[in-house]
Amino acid sequence: MDVATVATQVMPYVAAAIGAYGTAVWTKAQDAAADETVSLGRRLLQRLAGTGESRSRLEAAVADVAEAPEDEDFHAALRGQVKKALIAEPDLADEIVAMLSASRSITGSGSQIVSGSHIGGDSIQIGNARDVDIRRG
Repeated sequence: MDVATVATQVMPYVAAAIGAYGTAVWTKAQDAAADETVSLGRRLLQRLAGTGESRSRLEAAVADVAEAPEDEDFHAALRGQVKKALIAEPDLADEIVAMLSASRSITGSGSQIVSGSHIGGDSIQIGNARDVDIRRG
């Protein structure tokens, strides 16, 4: 199992959880109305957290992404902490892959994760949406 690939697969879920909860991602109780992606990201972070110094470094990286969600350098630093957690506990990568596989959320083409997008035109149809901000430019 390539931990760099697993760490990259984890990032959209973790970023969604941080975007929704900020640093409260560590203590936020599971909300029935919470988006599945956010919920999975929260569970992934909790499983990756470990203890002691490694947890502190991961929490610091989460705080950086929460404060500057568009900063790719902070995302890269968080991905590095995820890789370290996966390297430190070899069986964890398989568990994380199983969590990702069991999720109905997907990334890439057809993804339920949309961030920083611009849609032009006069007609937009949205099936189900929560916390949507649509502005006419």
